Amino acid sequence: MIRWAAALALLLCAGPAAGQTPSPPTREQSLADLQRPDIEARRQGAVWLGETGRMEDVSALVKALRDPDEVVRRLAENSLWRVWSRSGDPEIDALFALGVEQMGLRQGPAAVAIFTRIIEKKPEFAEGWNKRATVYYLMGEYEKSLADCDEVMKRNPDHFGALSGYGQIYLRLQQPERALPYFERALAVNPNMEGVAQLIEELRALIVKKRRESV
Repeated sequence: MIRWAAALALLLCAGPAAGQTPSPPTREQSLADLQRPDIEARRQGAVWLGETGRMEDVSALVKALRDPDEVVRRLAENSLWRVWSRSGDPEIDALFALGVEQMGLRQGPAAVAIFTRIIEKKPEFAEGWNKRATVYYLMGEYEKSLADCDEVMKRNPDHFGALSGYGQIYLRLQQPERALPYFERALAVNPNMEGVAQLIEELRALIVKKRRESV
């Protein structure tokens, strides 16, 4: 997967001549670039929306997940995560970064405590719920994870990560029939999830086999 920073570096290298300092595009310009026929413009728009985009721009980035250019699609996916991870409040964002760090260190209870504080302070911030759902999943607290996924969907129905999360939880609960629709919904939002696409095919075959054996 192309990382945002690496892609941005490549785009800037292709920018104005040496000695000129390019001005970062505005949010409005980035949105317009994302709609242009020129591939490089769309790539730039997808990159910079990760920096300047807001939740109201999610629909434009979701649409870009179906761009003919693979680089645009990958950049748009990365930018969606960046937009989702910004609360608009520096204090909340600092707590969020700490919680993510604790997740990486597998400090589950501490991470849950941080994300709970975020949820209490800013309940409309969907990614706070999503990260707590992820930690609960890693801790084996599947019912709590499902409940938090429900809260994510209320605030961000395009969250393909949470949709896939539902599927993973139901697989752990040995309920493939319930998992499959969530994986299908995740892929409908983001058709670039190759692992999910493969899993869908495997689950469909498994469910057909189970039905035949039960006859």
